Amino acid sequence: MRNEPLLNARGVGKSYATGGGRVVALPPTDFAVERGEFVMVSGPSGSGKSTLLAIISGLLTPDAGQIEVLGRDITAMGKAEADALRLESFGFIFQGFHLLPALTAMEQVSIVLRRQGLKSRLADTRSALALEAVGLGHRLKNRPDSLSGGERQRVAIARALAKRPQLIFADEPTSALDSTNGRQVAEMLRATALEDGVGVICVSHDPRLEVYADRVVRMEDGRITDPGVRKEAYSG
Repeated sequence: MRNEPLLNARGVGKSYATGGGRVVALPPTDFAVERGEFVMVSGPSGSGKSTLLAIISGLLTPDAGQIEVLGRDITAMGKAEADALRLESFGFIFQGFHLLPALTAMEQVSIVLRRQGLKSRLADTRSALALEAVGLGHRLKNRPDSLSGGERQRVAIARALAKRPQLIFADEPTSALDSTNGRQVAEMLRATALEDGVGVICVSHDPRLEVYADRVVRMEDGRITDPGVRKEAYSG
């Protein structure tokens, strides 16, 4: 028996005004992810992957449709309520890292945990553990300008995982990583889904991730061309 989806989007779409009318970035689309499921969304540039991710994570408001997350309709929420839900229950891994220049690696992670209400000592302990898990235990005090692109990406991943979210939204999480670190990150996301029951939605061009995913959703020209079939994923 299948679980109720952690996230269930129905009929969500987005268009933008242009000089010649409107451009449809995402036609009405359905998308769902279950607890413990690692879903990869794949497709060429301009296929609508990032637009879909932004909409289902609440960062972009759809023109129409409904998105239920953890049994709550986020499309009916006010900004403060939606922000609180994202802080408490969502983890984000952005392609551009979104790190603060003045903060050390550990501070990048712990500042989010403090916003969640954790005491400083517990926030620091959890931050250090998360950074050690991504291979940066020796870089806790380094700021972004002294980290490589791959190391900055791993700080962003540690920041998302340390929150212990129920949903993780990842945009090209392995884009700045070599094959070894890319495999480590994929295994970590897979383990997070499998062991902690987290729903992971990962937008990526990286074919190396497909073997780790429970389901691969394919998009082209703004549409889901293949919703994927849940399969027996990589087990190590």
